[in-house]
Amino acid sequence: RYHYHQIFRKSVISFRTVFNKLVIKRKTPDRSDPEAIESYKLLVMYGRYQKYLAMIAGEPTPERASTQISLPRISFEITGLNYDTGRKLTPTQFSRTVPKAGSDAAKQPAQYAQFVPVPYNLEVELNILSKNQDDGLQILEQILPHFHPSLNVSIVVIDETREERDIAIVLNGVGYQDDYEGDYT
Repeated sequence: RYHYHQIFRKSVISFRTVFNKLVIKRKTPDRSDPEAIESYKLLVMYGRYQKYLAMIAGEPTPERASTQISLPRISFEITGLNYDTGRKLTPTQFSRTVPKAGSDAAKQPAQYAQFVPVPYNLEVELNILSKNQDDGLQILEQILPHFHPSLNVSIVVIDETREERDIAIVLNGVGYQDDYEGDYT
C-alpha cells in the first residue's frame, strides 16, 4: 500500500524553523545619532552556500538585479541519511497511537496498523554567510546556547493518527571558514 507521511520533509521544516527568529543588530552609519541601531532579520534558505557565493560573485547587471542577494544569511542542506542501530526497536511491535476521531483510521483500525518506524539520522549542514565578522559572530552566539549538545523539537509525524515525536537536533561540531574575494584592501 502506498504511503507518504512527509516525515523527512517535516523534519527539515522543523530544523529551519529553529533559526527563523534570529536577528542581528548594527549601529547605523548616521553620524547625527551615534547610538542609533538597526535590526536585520536573517533569511534562512535551503541550498549549498557555494550557490549563494556564486550569486554574489556574479557580475551585477540589470537583468540580474532581481536575483541579487543580501547578507547576512543562513543556508542549510541535507548532507546525509544514515541508519541508526542504537535506536532500533523490534520491527514486529505495533505503534500504539490513537487515530483522530472521524478519520478513516478510526473507522477501520485494522487497515491502519503500523509498524515501529525505522530509525534514521538526517544529517544537515548549516552555514552562516556574512559580509563582516561581527555579523557572523552575532549569529553564532545566538545559536550555540540552545544546544547542550542537542535541542528537542516535537513534530506530528503521521497526521491521520496524530502521532507526535520528539526529534533531537544534535550539534555535532562547529567549523570556521573565512573566505576573501578580490584584493585585501
